Amino acid sequence: MSNSILKLAEIHPQILNGIKLIATDMDGTLTVEGKFPPALGQALWDLQSAGYTVVIVTGRSAGWVSGLAHYLPIQGAIAENGGLFFHQPDTPGKVLSDIPGLKDHRTHLAKTFRQLQTQFPHLRTTADNAFRITDWTFDNPGFDPVDLEKMAQLCATEGFDFTYSTVQCHIKPQGQNKQAGLLTVLTHHLPEQYDLSQVLTIGDSPNDQDLFDPQVFSLSIGVANLSHYLGHISHHPQAMTQAAEGLGFLEITQRLLSQ
Repeated sequence: MSNSILKLAEIHPQILNGIKLIATDMDGTLTVEGKFPPALGQALWDLQSAGYTVVIVTGRSAGWVSGLAHYLPIQGAIAENGGLFFHQPDTPGKVLSDIPGLKDHRTHLAKTFRQLQTQFPHLRTTADNAFRITDWTFDNPGFDPVDLEKMAQLCATEGFDFTYSTVQCHIKPQGQNKQAGLLTVLTHHLPEQYDLSQVLTIGDSPNDQDLFDPQVFSLSIGVANLSHYLGHISHHPQAMTQAAEGLGFLEITQRLLSQ
């Protein structure tokens, strides 16, 4: 761990006392080995009962995230790395990115993916890609950083941004990221207004790095498995948990609720 990153226990209680909204990644942050741990549901209920607002900010598809927003005790969920926001049950997600024509956009995404396959024939579209609206995803089995950089460059020639998480790689509109999506939701799509000093952001992988920007969010925490990526991201969280994945999130929950 970088010497500049605090341990969770080292965060001053006064800072945590000011937190009102928790914006958290999902895969690798709420999950343990790809599944929600049994204690997660209770933790989310406890946070809600204590007055915290929770928003999930994930790279997962619109189709998957609409269900999460409906069934979990959360205020809403942002899908596709800032692409859409699901808030009201049984209503379509709000597209957060400026995409003039979604049909032509999807065609362009598919074409770009096929071009990537000419350089990397082993790429495989993710199972949830059929339920996506703003981005295109393929599996990340642990690509070499050099290959990931080459993929990013190829996407840029087609006018797209590129990012990746522990499970997926994303071809996405320029400027679409978790930070931009969350800021739009905080400004326009929640019933209450929150100062950024009241927001805690949590994540575990490179597509969360915009949530760690200290110029925007005053408090961010990485779960322990983020340590594998610290050398490959531009922004580091202010603190890290001792436990990895969803157990790290539970560690954060316990600290907040014990204040």
